[in-house]
Parts: sequence; C-alpha cells; structure tokens
Amino acid sequence: MAETEILLESGTNEIEIMEFTIYGELYGINVAKVREIMMSDKVKPIPHAHPAVEGIFKPRDLLLTVIDLPYYLTGNKGEKQGKDLFIITNFNKLHIAFRVHSVVGISRISWKNIQKPDDTISRGDEGVATGIAQCGTDLVTILDFEKIVADIAPETGIQIDDINKLGKRASVANPILIAEDSILLTKMIEAALKKAGYENLTFKNNGQEAWNYLSQIRDDSDLDEKVSLIITDIEMPEMDGHRLTKLVKEDKKLKHIPLVIFSSMINQELMIKGKQLGADEQLSKPEIAHLVEVIDHLLQRRKTNG
Repeated sequence: MAETEILLESGTNEIEIMEFTIYGELYGINVAKVREIMMSDKVKPIPHAHPAVEGIFKPRDLLLTVIDLPYYLTGNKGEKQGKDLFIITNFNKLHIAFRVHSVVGISRISWKNIQKPDDTISRGDEGVATGIAQCGTDLVTILDFEKIVADIAPETGIQIDDINKLGKRASVANPILIAEDSILLTKMIEAALKKAGYENLTFKNNGQEAWNYLSQIRDDSDLDEKVSLIITDIEMPEMDGHRLTKLVKEDKKLKHIPLVIFSSMINQELMIKGKQLGADEQLSKPEIAHLVEVIDHLLQRRKTNG
C-alpha cells in the first residue's frame, strides 16, 4: 500500500471490522490486527497450558499459539469442526491464532457507531467486550483481544515492575493527558506512571472526551500548566487515537504539545499513519518502561526548546 493511500485512510475516525461467529453469535476484531485467515489445522497440545490454549501449530515458518476462542468465551468444550477457521492476529508484537466458527465479512464504520458497554455487560475490569458496533442491522460485539491474551498469559501485558529498572526517580509535576478506554489498562498505566514519578495525570475514556477537554482549555493562558504531554491509545469508541492526533496537530494552539501514540497495534503501516498525522512518538503497549523514557525525553526536549 502506497503512503498516499495510507494517508487517505488516516484520521478519518473509521474502523474496518472483521465479523466472525461463535455458536451463531456475531463478534468482531479490528482488521488492522488481522494478518490472515486460515482453515483450522491439527494442533499440537502443550502440557500444563491454560485451558483455553489448544496448543501450537506451524504454518510455513511461523510457530503460532492457538487459542480456543469458543471455549474461552463460553466454557463449552465443543467438538472441533473441519470448517472452523483460524484468525491469525498480530498485536503487542505477538502472533496468535484464534479459533472461530466462521468469518462473515468486513464492515467499515465510524467509531461514533461503536459504544462502550456498561458495567452490567463488561463486568468492569474483567470485561472482554471493548465495544458494541452497529454494522448495518446487526449488533457486533468487538472483543478486547489484548485483555483475552493478558488473562491467559499475564506476562504479555504491562509489567509495572519494569519501572524498577529505570532506577530511583524524582516526582515530576508536568500534567499528562491520557486517552485510554480500557479500565484495566487505565489502572495499570496510572500505577506505572505514578511509580515513575508522574503524579499529575488526567485520564479520559476515549479520544472524543480528550478532545472535548482540550477544546475547553485551548484558549487558556495557562494551557501548558494544564497539559504538558498527551498519550493516546488508537482503538477507542466515539473517537480513535488517530483522529485525536490529527485534530491536535492541526490546531495552531495545541500542536506544540508532544503527543505519544501508545497502542498494541503499532506496526509498519500504522507507524506511517501516525507519523503522517504528526505523532511525536509511537510505541507498543507492553513497553511501559520505554514509555516512561519517551515521556522523559519529550518533556526535557520541550523544556530545552522553551
């Protein structure tokens, strides 16, 4: 894909969702996380693995962990069918295969058409539904695949103890605005940044809420005392991180504020998108210590440049 084509798709606040079924129910995944779809194949079991981990298989040169998504979601150890499919994903620098029953197709919709499920559905921190999408006449449950993988293998998620590797740190007063829709990740990011000395944190649930906040303070004489740096996820209901980046970097009063995209979806194509939109830095979500180092660098650079 040429850079010009990528640019046309950047910052539009749209998402392509691959719809698939499990026991007849519709679920979805961001197409940007999908590497390919394969027919299900024989899987080699791994002793003492999580119950939802079927095992491993190796198509071509890539060794993949296979997660039994029907079992994970329902607890039903149904018979594996020859027509089952593997959705091969790539996020958090991991390649993982998820078993599903069928793939329905791809829908392109606005993030405004994706709503965050309330706590009666998402069970707060424990929920694996990151959003409910209106795709035509269908309601599609968008799954939080990072949460699923972190639940099965916690070591793949944010490791707060990594902050210890940075050594003793002083408290930093700079105010940081963070757009993150995951309740669990919000708590983990908050704990990690506070451990690193960043106490002045403002969290917003999505890009739209962050933009509303920035719009309210953009004309204030003390703007820089309210926001010194912005961190944003990409995938968020109502407004995604790319759209937020575009709005910030096109605003003459806000564009000087350093903005970091911190997402599980960072790959070559999305790096190009983020760069073209004006993001100052982009990095993958598990790298919390690296995030702190990036924040340190950007704030120091801003201080040096006045």
